[in-house]
Formats: sequence, C-alpha cells, structure tokens
Amino acid sequence: MKTNQELQTDVQNAIKWEPLLNAAEIGVTAKDGVVSLTGVVDSYIKKMEAENAAKKVIGVKALVEKIEVKLPSTWTKNSTDIANEILVALKTNWPLLADKVTIKVEDSWVTLDGELPWYYQKVAVKNTVDFIGGVRGITNSITIRPETNDSIEQKDIETAISRNWLVDAQNIVVSVSGATVTLTGTVHSWYQKEEAGRIAWNTPGIMHVSNEITVDYQPRQS
Repeated sequence: MKTNQELQTDVQNAIKWEPLLNAAEIGVTAKDGVVSLTGVVDSYIKKMEAENAAKKVIGVKALVEKIEVKLPSTWTKNSTDIANEILVALKTNWPLLADKVTIKVEDSWVTLDGELPWYYQKVAVKNTVDFIGGVRGITNSITIRPETNDSIEQKDIETAISRNWLVDAQNIVVSVSGATVTLTGTVHSWYQKEEAGRIAWNTPGIMHVSNEITVDYQPRQS
C-alpha cells in the first residue's frame, strides 16, 4: 500500500500533468487513502479537472474536495447572460434535451432540474454547463424517468461490467430490486468504481443506482 507521502505526491503529479491546471493553485493532503484538495481556481472546469485527475490515481479511496472558484472581475456575468449561454450550448449540442431541462442561475451558481430518460443525458447536460464561462458551481437535480418498462436483468449488468477492460469486475456484486441497481464489492481505484456505476446506469429501465463499491488498493506482490 502507498504511504501517505507517496499518495500525496502521485496526486500532485497527476494534477501537474493536466494542461488546464496550475498545480501551485491546488493543495493536496493524503491520509489513509483519503485525499483532500484545497485552493482557489478561476473557473469551474479547473475545479472539475483537478477532481477528475485525483480520482484516477491508484490508492485514492475517498476524495474531499474543497476547491473554491473565484471568478476574475473581468469574467463576471449576470445570471441572465449565463442562463442564455447555457441554453444556446444545449440547443447546439443536445437539441432534444434543451426543452426538458430547467435552468436556474443565482450568484453564478447553476441549478439543473427536469426529467430525462437516460443517465448519460443527465451527465451530458452537466458537462455542457462545465465549460460555460462565469459559472461558479453546479447542482444537478435532474431525475431519471425511463421510457421503457422492460424488466432489468442482473446478468445483463454483470456482463456489461465484465466486458469493460477498465474495470476489474471479479469482486463486484450486482443486485437488482425493481428499477434500482445496487453495486457492492471492491475495486482498485475510484475511477473503476465510477465506471462500474456509469455502466449500470446505462441499463434500460434504471431509475436509481446505489454504488456501494469500496476502493481497496492492494499492490501486487513481486
């Protein structure tokens, strides 16, 4: 297992590797697999890039993210301008979703509401907002309401997870109750945990995924 210092250094180096980020802006501490990120950045996308870089590091079991977004005065936009830019971006990139999503902007913080049939669409809407200048934070309250009533087969989800080479599916347990999928077991990285959850969400008819997978990194013995 990595020492606290080794894990801290690995996360710092992962952040340095991201071209959008200035590593000096972001503080990293690590203790027993829990990584904390602090600091101030000038855009929301930088905050997300730092978080995603840390999640991909082997040995990160949990992430505490306290990065603050402080927008330069020259970048400040009023709520109407931000909302209009989001609408234009959605209509350009996801025209079928634009009319199904409600956007609220208050003090540069965006709240997304509405119902969509697929989880990937919820993620796509949020990712679109990530790149809008002047956004300080996002609350994604979009709910999933599937259009199909087909029964959900546990075996189908297990097979989908096992065929993804990014995920070590040996120790993942899938259970299904109605339209809810619960994932338990262990994987070696936070990224694998999120990828398993993403795959489960792609199942037709899913309304909720409870991702209870734990991250337990144990290096191979030579």
